[in-house]
Amino acid sequence: MKVLVIGGGGREHALVWKIVQSPLVEQVYCAPGNPGIAELAECVHINVDEIEALRDFALAEQIDLTVVGPEIPLTLGIVDSFKAAGLDIFGPSKSAARIEGSKGFSKDLMARHGIPTAAYKSFSDHSEAVAYIKEQGAPIVIKADGLAAGKGVVVAMTEADAVAAVDEIMLDKVFGTAGASVVIEEYMDGEEASFFAFTDGRNILPLASSQDHKRVNDNDQGPNTGGMGAYSPAPVVTDVLHQVIVDTIVKPTIAGMAADGCPYCGILYVGLMIKDGQPRVVEYNARFGDPEAQPLLMRMKSDIVPVLQACARGELKQDAIAWHDKAAVCVVMASGGYPAEFAKGLPISGLDAAAELDDLVVFHAGTAFKQGQIVNNGGRVLGVTALGDSVQDAIEKAYQGVALIEWEKVHFRHDIGAKALNRSH
Repeated sequence: MKVLVIGGGGREHALVWKIVQSPLVEQVYCAPGNPGIAELAECVHINVDEIEALRDFALAEQIDLTVVGPEIPLTLGIVDSFKAAGLDIFGPSKSAARIEGSKGFSKDLMARHGIPTAAYKSFSDHSEAVAYIKEQGAPIVIKADGLAAGKGVVVAMTEADAVAAVDEIMLDKVFGTAGASVVIEEYMDGEEASFFAFTDGRNILPLASSQDHKRVNDNDQGPNTGGMGAYSPAPVVTDVLHQVIVDTIVKPTIAGMAADGCPYCGILYVGLMIKDGQPRVVEYNARFGDPEAQPLLMRMKSDIVPVLQACARGELKQDAIAWHDKAAVCVVMASGGYPAEFAKGLPISGLDAAAELDDLVVFHAGTAFKQGQIVNNGGRVLGVTALGDSVQDAIEKAYQGVALIEWEKVHFRHDIGAKALNRSH
């Protein structure tokens, strides 16, 4: 079969890497792809938001299955467009993708269906939002309602910071129309984890646990990013807790979406806050996490293609995924200055040396070809991902790879996976 993967980041490189291993697949295309993906698949120069061009390409090439990586095409309705053309596509419809596209929509869904989350209120009026902050006090969390590339959330430890965040989002419009309204919610403390489940709109197939590292600097300092690294499994998600998450969050979410008339197919990502063994939802995403996809897909033993196809066709019957009993760790190497301004076009060295290490894959996220060299072309540039017999072993291998790669002003965290080690001692 022929498969088209949409996107050009680290998550899509990991998906392509996993999909090409399937005996069912003879050809993989990726639009737009990146230099790392180009070694595995044929890259097609169509951007992720060019829905009609992507659909026409899939029809012309007789693509058997399209897999959508990022959130933008989902919220633009790519799934609806492909399905109307009779094409199999993995991902939620436009109405179901609102679970990520609108924070207010997802909070209202949780309230209606009794899914545990932080208390909240939505505001489209700036002065009402400020008044609510003064009434509630701090710490408090401010979220832009729409898509802001993982950066539209401010955890404000003081009232002044909270008001400043609302000013930036609603008045200065730092996230554009995504900040026309805000969701303000109670501050939740605890340990974060990411939970993923495949679904065809009725049946669910949970994945192994993982944990992301959102802040740009060591010890969870500095601003939020799209994610600076991840590992799997996450010891905070015990077998008992895994079942609690499935029963109290994942199943009611999928059932609730169906009951509300927008059944959810694809992969559901639930960002969780866990305290005293109790999980609550921080946010939903309508796609694989990035960087969590990288360690999860490296650990996945099962062929992913039959699962993706079954979800796309509404025929998910598989009840388990086989996993390597190894741990995986992904360390993101970013451009200096990210998530703010950074220089692009800097040559990267050491990729070939890192590629020779056993049980290690360097997934490309923000890279480009320039004058015969691979250069940085985004904030998050590479996801150096390793398998190991333990989390400690995987951490050591990943950082061994990181040490071989360099470019001017490269930035990465030195403590990815440390939370797992602290928990096991």
